[in-house]
Amino acid sequence: MKNILKRLFKSLYKLLTNKNIWQLVFLYLRWYGYERHKKVENIKVLGYKIDTPDMASFLGQFREIFVDDNYKFIAKSDEPVIYDCGANIGLSCLYFKSLYPKAKITAFEADKNIAEILSINLNNNNIKDVIIVDSAVWIHDDGVEFAAEGSDGGSIQGSGGKNKIPSVRLKGILEKSKRKIDLLKIDIEGAEYEVIKDCEKSLDNVKNIFIEYHSWNNSPQKLSEILSVLEKNNFRYFINGICGRPQPFVNKGTDQNMDLQLNIFGIKRN
Repeated sequence: MKNILKRLFKSLYKLLTNKNIWQLVFLYLRWYGYERHKKVENIKVLGYKIDTPDMASFLGQFREIFVDDNYKFIAKSDEPVIYDCGANIGLSCLYFKSLYPKAKITAFEADKNIAEILSINLNNNNIKDVIIVDSAVWIHDDGVEFAAEGSDGGSIQGSGGKNKIPSVRLKGILEKSKRKIDLLKIDIEGAEYEVIKDCEKSLDNVKNIFIEYHSWNNSPQKLSEILSVLEKNNFRYFINGICGRPQPFVNKGTDQNMDLQLNIFGIKRN
């Protein structure tokens, strides 16, 4: 009972003291149920001005990034190196800059239209030093077929109409880095397995890694192989579920594109 009360009061304290929660409440009151894939410009929140192509995805990202602090990390330098693979409209970049204004960020975004909004959001908030790479993070530099979704769900794995877009091999980028990479964020909508396997022997310079894992219904689950790569590279990992399915023995998720989605956090042991 004591532990239950402790958790309850801790949650209540966070609700009362975290100003970003209240910002999220106001956003939901104003925008919840807004038409999907309809662009909204100049959203004013936390002192930022933000454009989004899809309000539902914006609300989810705002909660994960600015309320839950999913990407918060401790750097030993005030100029940490961050590779943001799957930067989308730039909320993660804005968050990283709020933590470390001098951070050296390279932001990768596969969807050209989303990358344009990313650039607008950074410019509108006077952030001029983020390197934007409008290419898919992949296992080679030869280009790849990509299905744009219009918000945060575009992917190499997606179905429907695909177009060939530029790609960059993350392995080569990691190996060329002259500095330690304080955070490698990989949120690339299902391409994480191939990329992580390709980078298996190129993670020496990475201190912290974030991977959003997607289990597609029409593909084998490969979570164990991703975790094996982290273990071989001396990462201690922690896993949070994103989409839960009550009674999974009954609710098998066969009617969904993905039957499992996880956030994986890896911290390199010295």
